[in-house]
Amino acid sequence: MQICIDEQGPLLVFGGPYSNLQATVAIRQIADRLSIPHCCVICTGDIVAYCAEPEETVQFIRDWGCHVIKGNCEESLAGRAPDCGCGFDAGTTCDLLSKGWYPYADSHISDASREWMSALPAKLTFTLAGRSSRVIHGGVSETSRFIFASTPEHDKLAELDAGGTDIIIAGHCGIPFIKHIGESVWFNPGVIGMPANDGTSDGWYGLIEPSEDGLRFSVERLPYDAGAASAALRSAGSAPAYAEALNSGLWPSLDVLPMAERNATGKPLHIEPLEFRREQRASHELTKASQLRQTG
Repeated sequence: MQICIDEQGPLLVFGGPYSNLQATVAIRQIADRLSIPHCCVICTGDIVAYCAEPEETVQFIRDWGCHVIKGNCEESLAGRAPDCGCGFDAGTTCDLLSKGWYPYADSHISDASREWMSALPAKLTFTLAGRSSRVIHGGVSETSRFIFASTPEHDKLAELDAGGTDIIIAGHCGIPFIKHIGESVWFNPGVIGMPANDGTSDGWYGLIEPSEDGLRFSVERLPYDAGAASAALRSAGSAPAYAEALNSGLWPSLDVLPMAERNATGKPLHIEPLEFRREQRASHELTKASQLRQTG
């Protein structure tokens, strides 16, 4: 699905509200404070997951009217699947924990919300500052594929080639990162509904800002009332391990994490912004033209 983006203003991107209404309210407050309209806000999916208020979170996002793509949780809930489709290996701690929160989410979602989820696009594409972008949930061809900062560059390049755009904006893995790969960028703004396993209770979101030189990518912390979200989850009783994670900032399981991300457990994140300049494309196009002349 192709969308139009305001060429002048920043684009706000976030993933994984995860049924965390407090965090979802907080990210809209950020958009309002920055005067970013709903048409320049994109969610990378998984509105519903671990936390206590799935239907309320869906309704809040719908009322906001921002762009949303279909994550694996939307796919599963819309299709009344027996599990979340997150890509957890059978028998792992993540898989076992999902047997608590997913039935709760499934039983607290209305038919109208399922119909809305079913109609969500699997991807979005747009152009900003002359750069083409594709928004996906996990991977280009696999919704629940985990792509982390430490995922080998050749794997990311293969996904970028399959996507056919200068920029991939993705979610799913739960930990933000920005990677300049060849002549492309992989941008994961993180999630708002769970911490990034860095020992802080903050969520994360991303900004893409046009500049005179091109585009600037950054990720920002989202402070919010994590204590209230944790208390609501404890009251629901569906996922006590995730209720603790909301306060501690540490995931209850590291099953899905590569070794580099496991070793970073409990270390507060700091991610430098990335400038993606126009002259980088010009240099790349000159190089390609020169190669074509030499081979011609």
